[in-house]
Amino acid sequence: MGKHYSIDSLKEIAGGDADFMAVVAQTFLEEIPPDLQALEEAVGNDNKELAYQFAHKMKPNLEMFGMDVLKDITTIEAWTKTSKNKASITENLNNVSTALHEVFKELKADFNL
Repeated sequence: MGKHYSIDSLKEIAGGDADFMAVVAQTFLEEIPPDLQALEEAVGNDNKELAYQFAHKMKPNLEMFGMDVLKDITTIEAWTKTSKNKASITENLNNVSTALHEVFKELKADFNL
């Protein structure tokens, strides 16, 4: 199975600079795990305002790493503006969480972090 992120997308942003790519990967690994946890807690507590903030904050990073869960994070953002219950986005949140945990492992291995 392929990677859960796109190294090509990262290379393009970094202009092929390997050191810069490693810094971007390190920053991602420092910032996204607590954001993911906060998003999961916000959804769990039905705090749509906070859930929106974290989903929105994570979105550019998911784009930068070429992750295919962008539609899931966008669905979570849209959910925050509705009266639907959290069960309607459980699968989306699980997809985001599962993919991110794989990316965390892959980045650590790929960049020796």
